Amino acid sequence: MTATLAHIWRHPLKGLGSEALDHVELDPGQAVVGDRAWALLNAEAADTDDWQPRRNYLQVASGPRLAAISATSTANGIRLTHPDREPLEFSPDSDGTRLANWIGDLWPGNRPGPARLVKAPPQGMTDVPYPSVSIGNMASLRALSQKAGFEIDMRRFRINLWLDGLAPWEEIDLLRGDITLGSATLSPVEPIERCRAPDANPDNGTRDVGMLRLLEDGWDTRNFGVYFKVKTAGTARVSDTLG
Repeated sequence: MTATLAHIWRHPLKGLGSEALDHVELDPGQAVVGDRAWALLNAEAADTDDWQPRRNYLQVASGPRLAAISATSTANGIRLTHPDREPLEFSPDSDGTRLANWIGDLWPGNRPGPARLVKAPPQGMTDVPYPSVSIGNMASLRALSQKAGFEIDMRRFRINLWLDGLAPWEEIDLLRGDITLGSATLSPVEPIERCRAPDANPDNGTRDVGMLRLLEDGWDTRNFGVYFKVKTAGTARVSDTLG
């Protein structure tokens, strides 16, 4: 069966919203261009724009209500929506304080609060210290949904590229060698080990499932999805065939 690129997601702000796209540019130095281009430091983090681990930012694993934020890139910046907020359109270059005020009690009061919105290094402020593209398998998501007893929303995993047409868990086999999507070539790195972030429902920001337990009980793993690096720059589009 032929596998195709079924969905593309980008996350302009680390941990703060996902946007669906029909195509994306892939670059060896930036991976998914524009992904995790900005991140909101917490008050205990070093005040630097260099890459830091996710615990130093506002992110869903520590603040599940953030999961319900949706993001859209606009001509003037980024537009955010949340079921408990009026929409916010802001420029990340100058409106970091507006963003922090808008988040307000979406972030737990017992956690270090927002400090500064930082511009990520070219690789993006992903969860790993290299320019990464995350790839998921729709068949594995359906198997996970069957195990859970309800449909698991793909947005929980904040994966960039979702493939359809593979067998469940066949994405692990992709780590054996390079792949092509559109005009880009990608090289395998490693499986993605999961944290508590996917426990949070992206519709309402409540934790309604123990994803790690589901994965461990069903498949004796904490991994879901795989990381690749971009080897040759190019454009990937929804419906592109996996090569």
